Amino acid sequence: MKPGFVYIITNKYQTVVYVGVTSNLPKRILEHKNKKYPKSFSAKYNLNILVYYEQFQWIEDAISREKQIKAGSREAKNNLIRSINPKWEDLFDEIENIMTM
Repeated sequence: MKPGFVYIITNKYQTVVYVGVTSNLPKRILEHKNKKYPKSFSAKYNLNILVYYEQFQWIEDAISREKQIKAGSREAKNNLIRSINPKWEDLFDEIENIMTM
């Protein structure tokens, strides 16, 4: 089985957030940053700043956590982000090599 990540991205104004799940976080975030899917929600709202992530041993656990986060309010998502990233800084540099660790 694959490892998994749940993540939250936003735009430079922090007006929209997107919660996603992936088995390869650096690759997926680069896809958002490069707008690989130009008609996607993240491309439409310029969501390319990684502000939150969690790592899981199994992708199934990440999927469960994604559903839990998505079910929460926007304020709950904001609080989750602030719990590890109070300034809402882009965490991409922190995870760029996470797959080789």
